Amino acid sequence: MKPYFLIALLWCAFCAPLTLHAQTSVFRQQQLHSAILDESRTINIYLPDTYSDDDTTHYPVVYLPDGGLSEDFLHVAGLMRFDAQSWVNRFPKAILIGIENTNRQRDFTYAVADLDFLKKVGFSKERIPQYGGSGKYISFIQQELMPYIADHYRVSGRRIYIGESLAGLLGTELLLYHRELFDTYFIFSPSLWWGNEKLLQDAAGLLAHKGKKQVNVFIAAPAKDEMPLMYEDAKALYDLLQKDKETRSWFEYLPDETHATVMHEALYRAFRKLSVADTITAH
Repeated sequence: MKPYFLIALLWCAFCAPLTLHAQTSVFRQQQLHSAILDESRTINIYLPDTYSDDDTTHYPVVYLPDGGLSEDFLHVAGLMRFDAQSWVNRFPKAILIGIENTNRQRDFTYAVADLDFLKKVGFSKERIPQYGGSGKYISFIQQELMPYIADHYRVSGRRIYIGESLAGLLGTELLLYHRELFDTYFIFSPSLWWGNEKLLQDAAGLLAHKGKKQVNVFIAAPAKDEMPLMYEDAKALYDLLQKDKETRSWFEYLPDETHATVMHEALYRAFRKLSVADTITAH
C-alpha cells in the first residue's frame, strides 16, 4: 500500500466520526463573543465517546490555546482519544477545549517596554507587529471561557493546560502568576526568551510563596543545536521547579525533534510519564 494512500485512510478514519457526530457526541464548534478581547472566538470542543447530555459523569477539561482545526486541535484530540482507551489507560476521558487563534503573538506575550531583545534571538521587530496582550487573554480564559464551559458541559474540578512555543510562554506566565487556574501544565519548547527572560528572572521569587496549590508540570525541549537558548531556558525553568515542594515536575529532552515537531512527541511522552506517576485522574 502506498504511504500517501495509507495516510488518506487514516485521515478519513479519524475525521469521519468527527463529521458524523458533529454537534452531538464527539465534536462541537461554537462561537463565543468576548467582551474582554472585543472579538468573537471559534471554540473547538472534543468530547469523550462516553459523554452524553443526559449522563451525570463529570470530566476533566484540557485547554489548548493553539486550538484551531488547522493548528494543534486534531492531533491533540487524537492522542487524548487513543490514550483514554481502557486497554491503553494513560489519560482519563476528558473534554478538550481548543481556542482558535486570531493573533497569537499579541495574545500569548506579556507587555514589554520595547522589542530590543529580539535581536539577541535573531528576530526582527517587524515579525511581531502586535504584542503584550496576555493579560487580557488570561482574563478571557478565566472570566469568560471557563465559566461558559462550566455552564454548558459537565466538568470536574480538574483542569489541564497544553502550550508550545509562545503558548508555552503563556503557560509559564499562568503557572507563575495564576497557578490556581490549572492542576497540570504541559509546557513544550517555551519561548522564555521573550522580554529578556523576565519570567525566569522572576520565577524564584514567585515560587517562594508558601501554601500554593500543588500542581504538576511537564516540560519538554527539542534539539539543543537548533536554538540553544530555548533549551537552556526550558531546563532552567525545570531546575527552578525542582526546588519547589508544591510542584511535581518532569523534563524531557527530545534531541530528534525540532521546535516545529516537538509538540506531538512531547505530549505522547507526557501522557505516558504522568500515567505512571498517577497524577491525573478524573475527579
